[in-house]
Amino acid sequence: RKIFTFVKVNCSAIPENLMESEFFGYEEGSFTGGVKGGKAGKFEKAHLGSMFLDEINAMSLKMQPKLLRALQEKESIPVNVRVLSASNMPLDYLVEQGVFRRDLFYRLNIITVKIPPLRRRKEDILPLTQSFIKRYNSELCRNVSGISDGALQYLTVILAGIPLTMAYNLESAMLQSVGD
Repeated sequence: RKIFTFVKVNCSAIPENLMESEFFGYEEGSFTGGVKGGKAGKFEKAHLGSMFLDEINAMSLKMQPKLLRALQEKESIPVNVRVLSASNMPLDYLVEQGVFRRDLFYRLNIITVKIPPLRRRKEDILPLTQSFIKRYNSELCRNVSGISDGALQYLTVILAGIPLTMAYNLESAMLQSVGD
C-alpha cells in the first residue's frame, strides 16, 4: 500500500453538513454549489492506499453509521482502503458516554497503538525540535543550526512538550531570528 495514495482527513475540520460528501463524493447536480462533474470522495481517492482519520472522536453520531457501513459492507463505494484513526480522547470512554458508537469503535480498534504524551517522553523533545528546525530552515529559507539550552528548556517545561505549540513557537522564533 505504500506506493498508493495516503489520504489524511481531519474529522474535526469538516462541517457536519459536508462530511458525507467529503467522504463519499457526489455526482453533478446533487446539490447547489457542487463542483461541475461531481467530486470523488476521500474513500475513492484512497483506493488501494490508506486513509488517516484524525480526531475521529469529533465525528458526529449521525455520520458514524455511514462510515461504519462503508467500512463493513463496501457496497456503496467498492474500494479497498486501509483505515487508520487517531483520537485526542479515549474512544472507549466516549463509547461509555454514548457519544461514539460501540460497533464503530470495535471496527476501528483492531490494532491499538498508544503513544504517551510528549511531556512523558522528554527525551524525544530535542530530536523533534531538530526536525522542526530542519523543516523551517527549508520552508523559511533560514540557516538555523540549533537551539540554545534556555530555548530547549522553555519548550520542555513551559510548553510542556506540546508538539504544535512547540512548532509554532520555533517557527515564530526562526522568522524573527537575525543570525544562526
